[in-house]
Amino acid sequence: MTEHLNSTDSLSAGLRALPDKNTSFASTQGAWRFYKNDRVSLTKLHEPLLIAAHESVARHCSDYVLCVHDWSRLNYRKHASKLDKYQITHETDVGYDLQSSLILSDQTGQPLAPVAQRLVTADGSYATYQGDTLSETVENHLNEVTDCISKLEQQGFAKPLVHIIDREADSVGHIRQWEANNCLWLTRSKKTPSVEFQGDVMPCAQVAEALHFEKIRLVDYHGKPQWQWVAETRVRLTRDAKPSQKKQKKPSIPGEPIDARLVVSRILSDDGEIVAEWLLMTNVIAVEASEIALWYYWRWQIECFFKLLKKAGHDLESWQQETGLAIAKRLLVVSMACVVVWEIAAAKGEKAEALRTFLIKLSGRQMKWGKSFTNPALLAGLWVFLSMQEVLDCYPPEELEALRETAQNFFM
Repeated sequence: MTEHLNSTDSLSAGLRALPDKNTSFASTQGAWRFYKNDRVSLTKLHEPLLIAAHESVARHCSDYVLCVHDWSRLNYRKHASKLDKYQITHETDVGYDLQSSLILSDQTGQPLAPVAQRLVTADGSYATYQGDTLSETVENHLNEVTDCISKLEQQGFAKPLVHIIDREADSVGHIRQWEANNCLWLTRSKKTPSVEFQGDVMPCAQVAEALHFEKIRLVDYHGKPQWQWVAETRVRLTRDAKPSQKKQKKPSIPGEPIDARLVVSRILSDDGEIVAEWLLMTNVIAVEASEIALWYYWRWQIECFFKLLKKAGHDLESWQQETGLAIAKRLLVVSMACVVVWEIAAAKGEKAEALRTFLIKLSGRQMKWGKSFTNPALLAGLWVFLSMQEVLDCYPPEELEALRETAQNFFM
């Protein structure tokens, strides 16, 4: 994990060996054996992340644990050695499909730990809650996440989970399954699906037009300060479920009505123009509508997680492991490194602030105006700091002085 506390690029996406007396090849060979070892299962590798998640919930969560679910495609089109990759969508989108579940603080939106991951390959899928067993590919994303939600609800977190999913989860059939399992959920609704409102059935967008909005907070939207307005009402989901029609035509499925809250969040310009709108559906009752809107805004943290895994951090799509299982194992090790960075970013007090400032200096990164650090910069600074410590531990002062003199001979 320590060897992944760094920011990499496509030309050097392998693990980095610390500058001790061992060769870099020894570290590379050790990693290959580690990921190849049958005794190193996904379940075992995931245990430290679950422990970190439970500990973080106790420290950072007040009443709920926000659990964000999302998907990211891993493109390995040019990696000929990966024989279990598959065509995800169009012909240039070839690789694996990754489903991740990331928990956040309900107070700050701070990411705490990924608590589940599922990697889909051509042969099947690997999930952290299934060991290294290759299971059949699930029919669609929402079936995947429904299975994941069921497993997470059995983990015994100290506070109730609120499962947050983007607009893809606007599926009344799956929502009925979550309701039957007494799960708390928050999804983004599409404009056209109908709901029952004050005795009439109408599209969600039409319901939104009938609501009274309150000015809540000033937010940063695409780099500009804009006001957020929020409204809410009770609705009922009474429509039939429509299963996926991709493989064959299937009949609609009626079900029990679901009582829910429709929370509408709007970003308005100074002229009153609607710049953006989110139609949010949830069964969480004892929370203010403005907080529900904020929870969904924090959903973006999982996109930042994917960004940290890819080009902004570990360059996941350049990894040379040859199987989906090896990629899944290394993902868990990298996730541990992400948790370390998030803890450093969230820590309070003068010592933590001094550490962040020091790491940014070591990283050599320039920050945007008003921003004191970024997670990729913390990663880069951590690697320099760890390397410094390793050098001081492994090389005596006289040897370092000799190396310095040798290096100075090359300066003009």
